[in-house]
Amino acid sequence: MPTYLLSVYGDEAEFDVVEANPELMAQMYGDVEKFNERLREAGAWVFAGGLHRTSTATVVRATKDADVVTTDGPYIEAKEQLGGFWVIKAPDLDAALTWARDGSEACQGPVEVRPFQDD
Repeated sequence: MPTYLLSVYGDEAEFDVVEANPELMAQMYGDVEKFNERLREAGAWVFAGGLHRTSTATVVRATKDADVVTTDGPYIEAKEQLGGFWVIKAPDLDAALTWARDGSEACQGPVEVRPFQDD
């Protein structure tokens, strides 16, 4: 069965609003946990996780001279950032898109769907 990455994106300002409202945060976390349970029950669950803010990111770049350069912050400067993800198994893209719709509703943000490359 194909494996898909469901990536959750959001504006850091939107993350601020959620973090400042404990009731909204509790509702969203509850909705996401219900969604996670549905994935598990359906046998689609592989792995999921939320990420810390992009300010905690470190980029590591190996150079041709065998040097390593590290820089603080995200690799890509953008308004919307990756906030979390699910890795799921689904029979086809249509099924993965259905899961993404439900995940988007649960986490109250857009979800990008991408298939993993075949082995």
